[in-house]
Amino acid sequence: MPDVAQRRARVKPEVMSPVGGWPQLRAAVEAGADAVFFGVETFHARAKVGFTNEELPDLMRALHERGVLGFVTFNVLVFDRELREAESQLIHLAESGVDAIIVQDLGVARLAHQICPDLPIHGSTQMSVTSAEGAELARRFGASRVVLGRELSLRDIGRIASQTDLELETFVHGALCVSYSGQCFSSEAWGGRSANRGQCAQACRLPYEMLVDGVYRDLGDARYLLSPGDLYALHQVPDLIQAGVNCLKIEGRYKDADFVALTTAAYRRAVDEAWAGLPLSVTAQEERDLEQVYSRGLGPHFLSGTNHQTVVRGRAPRHRGVRVGTVRGVTERGVLVELTEEVRPGDGLVFDPANWRTPEGREEGGFLYGLWQRGRQVETVRAGETAELRFGRGAVDPARVRPGDPVWRTHDPALSNRVKPFLEAQDPVYTRPVTAHFRGHVGEGPALTLTDEQGRSVTATLDAPLQPARNRALDEATLAEQLGRLGGTGYHLAGLSADLAGAGFLPVSGLNALRREAVEGLTALRGQAPERKIQTRLDETLREALASQPTAHAPQPRLHVLVRTPEQLGAALEERPDSITLDYLELYGLGPSVERVRAAGLPVRVASPRILKPTEQNLQRFLLSLNAELLVRSGGLLEGLQGTPDLPALTGDFSLNAANVLTTRALLDLRLNRVTPTHDLNAAQITDLARLVGPERLEVIAYQHLPVFHTEHCVFCRFLSQGTDHTNCGHPCESHRVALRDERGLTHPVMADVGCRNTVFEGRPQVAGAHLTDWLAAGLRDFRLEFVHETPGQVREVIRLHRAFLAGELGATALEARLRVLSDQGTTEGSLFVPEGFDRLPALPVV
Repeated sequence: MPDVAQRRARVKPEVMSPVGGWPQLRAAVEAGADAVFFGVETFHARAKVGFTNEELPDLMRALHERGVLGFVTFNVLVFDRELREAESQLIHLAESGVDAIIVQDLGVARLAHQICPDLPIHGSTQMSVTSAEGAELARRFGASRVVLGRELSLRDIGRIASQTDLELETFVHGALCVSYSGQCFSSEAWGGRSANRGQCAQACRLPYEMLVDGVYRDLGDARYLLSPGDLYALHQVPDLIQAGVNCLKIEGRYKDADFVALTTAAYRRAVDEAWAGLPLSVTAQEERDLEQVYSRGLGPHFLSGTNHQTVVRGRAPRHRGVRVGTVRGVTERGVLVELTEEVRPGDGLVFDPANWRTPEGREEGGFLYGLWQRGRQVETVRAGETAELRFGRGAVDPARVRPGDPVWRTHDPALSNRVKPFLEAQDPVYTRPVTAHFRGHVGEGPALTLTDEQGRSVTATLDAPLQPARNRALDEATLAEQLGRLGGTGYHLAGLSADLAGAGFLPVSGLNALRREAVEGLTALRGQAPERKIQTRLDETLREALASQPTAHAPQPRLHVLVRTPEQLGAALEERPDSITLDYLELYGLGPSVERVRAAGLPVRVASPRILKPTEQNLQRFLLSLNAELLVRSGGLLEGLQGTPDLPALTGDFSLNAANVLTTRALLDLRLNRVTPTHDLNAAQITDLARLVGPERLEVIAYQHLPVFHTEHCVFCRFLSQGTDHTNCGHPCESHRVALRDERGLTHPVMADVGCRNTVFEGRPQVAGAHLTDWLAAGLRDFRLEFVHETPGQVREVIRLHRAFLAGELGATALEARLRVLSDQGTTEGSLFVPEGFDRLPALPVV
């Protein structure tokens, strides 16, 4: 990594707003966003919103005219059969003048940099960057900025900022994913769609029951065990500026214009005040507005440090707004509520029944018709008083409302009035500074130069020479008054200088004409697309990627077994597979188990964590000290290993998200012997990838429990202790087995790793039996079997069955049937499923 100062230079960070359409874009611009981010047609992670390719050039011109940067999300994994379309789209983005692209796929990031070196690339949060080493890996692929993981604390961010000079971007507001972004496969496992492809099914927002050691645990009103609250970091803005963060990002491309306007305005003011050294001036009403416009419960969450009791409350998964009271009873015509906030007719209210009812039923609620106290209708009721709330006929079933139910205001009509200035303004609300220089020499044509905040200048002149004044001569006060009239332009006059020679006179009409011409010229200049050198590069890049000579190819298939307990290890050793990988919760047990495998004469490999934070990078030294091969799951670890001499054999795992030949080949060039493709690929795409990179460079998983969620949030700590983190939770993960039961009745085991991060595994084994014959025909020879909660007997049988299949003693159908019987929940094809018609899609030709 490059040497950087202990504390990087402070910069005034951009405020970046989410934009799902034109109303949101206008709201962001008028509320003061420095930048907006949005998708364009394809290859972005919010597939339902965005803009068209045809709109993009005009959209970028409009943004630039108002001094706003436009960043386009290209934040999905790209498949081999899409690479040509991706290249065309990247060229269009570069030609249209976008200010940066936000990219997840490493190979696509490098391709974009090769296509247009002048187009800035930002590493998406889906790259799972949680350390300076992870940031440097993104730099290796062309990134000049990285979006840090939302699970980092202020202290973590400060450590990263002190170790890299890459620009850093952090989320400050909006929805939190429970899983590390880029590491969630729940949609892939259960919905046949991929979060890494812009099709998140939001399985984290569903209700789950907890089983502890196989027994149902009643958690009271906590039903949504994986549904986090929303991020709210307005009060942390000064600390983020002090850390040297370059951009503060608001999440929410699916949100409406009201949300965009309110959040943008709040963070705009917070940044301006913090940068000026002023205290935050946000009022209690403004904070309620932020909660009202959209909130699942606001808090700084991981930014302020780990507290597993606060991130997931578990009571509800959806927008709640502001709590306004508690039910005290029901009447013949309404509901008695003790109010903690003022409510008015027209408010949308909902009664929260989580104290006593299962999550499936609908909640009661509606628009408030009126308030009654002591038999009389009243307009308002003060906080602390009890009132009868009445709704439209049939809107609320009183039999489904009980004393003690919280009452939430989900809609506040008054909020619309407070955002109208941003949404319905005829003239620009937020303006950018310009400085003016007037040159007025008697006998010469007067000239006005306007300069914007980026240093771009335009000069307007009048042909007619400046005449001598008969009465009052031009002075700076007159110039400031006339030239400062910039209403309706998107500018405000921040400074004026004048070069006056002789007592000259210029009518107001002349000054106005100069001002209009200079403003029009400056606006046109700001709206011009940048000149960029753009070239097609995919064919050349493919030739380079496919030119590598294959390594020696094992003629016989090899079975690699991954175990997670010493008991499973004992069973695996009895079956003597071609190698054993240890993926243990406790580091202390690794050393003896490594020696145990080595004593059996088998190759041994150790799996790394998927996430390494700044204080965890020393784990690299420990892993190397074991003198075992490594299964590399962290991009930061992979980068950290690059300068290490005498490395053991390295295999890159699924979490590196190798989805195409470009990324796979680039990862192999980072000293990896083999790569396991991302779980976003189906079985046919894995076959395609083997053809493109060489089958000997892939290790595919034939049996596993898909890791559907990988979370910083610890369900062991949250629901089995009163502690806040690993220092005071009592480590229930070491003494209890936990599983989550979904609405279908399937149970999914949860395991913690060495960093206390949780992985929720699909309860049913994902079996590749239907595809093994095709994989073997494609030349694939390295097959992995992964175990989670299997007994030693199940471990032995799964290994034996796969060995029998590879020896030709068992057919694919029989293999699947035998494996299905082994599991009490059956098996699944999961992410390997090949949709009908896939074979008719055009394949990427070998160049």
